[in-house]
Amino acid sequence: MAKIKLEVEKCIGCGSCAALCSKYFEMGEDGKSHIVGAEKKGIEELETDKIECAETASEACPAQCIHIEKQHD
Repeated sequence: MAKIKLEVEKCIGCGSCAALCSKYFEMGEDGKSHIVGAEKKGIEELETDKIECAETASEACPAQCIHIEKQHD
């Protein structure tokens, strides 16, 4: 399992994460990125079995507000 975290306050709304990984990220009406299916709050979180493109989105984020936590068994 892994957890994708997004610090919405730090997001600058560039859209790179949504362009690279629309499975997990979308642009909201507020002009900031949000995690698809996550509760819209300060730090959005999503637990998933496969991080897939989320790691690429995290690396491309100029605001460095996307974090991937890999949980080891």
